Amino acid sequence: MSKGSFSIGKLSGISINIDYSWFFIFLLVTWSLAGSYFPSVFPEWSLVQSISAGLITSLLFFASVLAHELGHSITAQRHGIPVKSIALFIFGGLASISREPESSGVEFKIAIAGPLTSIALGIIFWVLYFFLPTPRFEGVAEIAFWLGLTNVVLAVFNLLPGFPLDGGRVLRAIIWKVGKNPQKATKWVSRIGKIIAYLMIAVGIVLFFTGYTLNGLWLAFIGWFLSSAASGSSRQVSLQQKLQGYSVAELMNTNYVKIPAHISIEEMYNEYIRNNKKSYLVVTSGSETLGLVNMNLLRNLDKKQWNFKTATEVMTPISQLRHLPPEAGLIAALQLFREEKADQLPVARDGEIIGLISYDDLVDFLNRNA
Repeated sequence: MSKGSFSIGKLSGISINIDYSWFFIFLLVTWSLAGSYFPSVFPEWSLVQSISAGLITSLLFFASVLAHELGHSITAQRHGIPVKSIALFIFGGLASISREPESSGVEFKIAIAGPLTSIALGIIFWVLYFFLPTPRFEGVAEIAFWLGLTNVVLAVFNLLPGFPLDGGRVLRAIIWKVGKNPQKATKWVSRIGKIIAYLMIAVGIVLFFTGYTLNGLWLAFIGWFLSSAASGSSRQVSLQQKLQGYSVAELMNTNYVKIPAHISIEEMYNEYIRNNKKSYLVVTSGSETLGLVNMNLLRNLDKKQWNFKTATEVMTPISQLRHLPPEAGLIAALQLFREEKADQLPVARDGEIIGLISYDDLVDFLNRNA
């Protein structure tokens, strides 16, 4: 979970997070519904009624966005792909799926699950709209109509054929299936995603200068976001594909240095680190492992303090670091490095450390396989 968000609980083992930017779009949608939409449909309503309907509709809309992302996430879980979290933010929702699917078929199923969920919700809301008795439930019926239309629009928008939208992933799965080359498929849909984003920006600019100021700005802003996300998604997929099939055991260092806990940083540097070893464990005189040397902290520490501080003061305690099994994939290692913000991670089997893997070695591996 990022610093700009907080968790509201878990569904199917997936953490549901709210980004602080979500409050802006939530208030904007509520204000639009309460200040414009409902007063135009029900001019006899009081301000309290319009605001209440706006709040309820907004909450149900974002529940629908959450359901869309759960569609992706639960499908991924069913195919053995872990999902860490779902975040609601200013542009909607985002499921944090731990790795890319290993086949085009699984990619297709995960990608299409979200839009199908939205379409199903749209149908359900429209059924409610048509069968709710009026005028007694006309307000509820109107909410159901708006939610039905919005869910269908959400599905159609997400099916646009370019990264990072669901339609881009569906198209990628199809090109991957036909051409047997996921890298080329990724490049194609990333290019299409950028074209779609640029078109949205262009239309947004036109709307802005023809009197539709807010709509134009919003469309251009979404286009800019999609353009950035298309580039980021392409890099992420390419990165994961380079790491696919490699394990931690192939990259871990079993020839690591054991540094006594009591020595000063000055001694530690002169006796051990100057030799350009990349992996260091801090141990007691009885060979009990205490932690890993935190190179980032060492680099940021004033050299005047090197004679007064010990190795234990620049280490990350082993209890604070999650470890990796040797059979774990390098994709899992990269994910854990990002989560822990560490420069080294222990590799352990049955609770015993058998090696270390460093972030620098992982980067070097990627550069060699570029």
